[in-house]
Amino acid sequence: MTEKKNREKVVAEITVAHLAEFASEIGRALSHDEAVAFLNREGRAYEMWKHMMKAGEEYVKSALQEKSRFAARTQTVPAPRRLVV
Repeated sequence: MTEKKNREKVVAEITVAHLAEFASEIGRALSHDEAVAFLNREGRAYEMWKHMMKAGEEYVKSALQEKSRFAARTQTVPAPRRLVV
């Protein structure tokens, strides 16, 4: 994994090499040309992009909700002050 850096955006990509690896994992050989054709057939590249964006949105929402729940649990309520007269 690469080192952590300050980021203003995240770019995710699936390359031809990734496709070949995925195909291998399910027991299918996929050449470079077949992988390129797969990406470009029937709008698959755009469909994958939409799925990745949706997954990213869901992850961010979930992480933000979890952070909010954690913050709410760790906040302490100050004890009421007694007035001395």
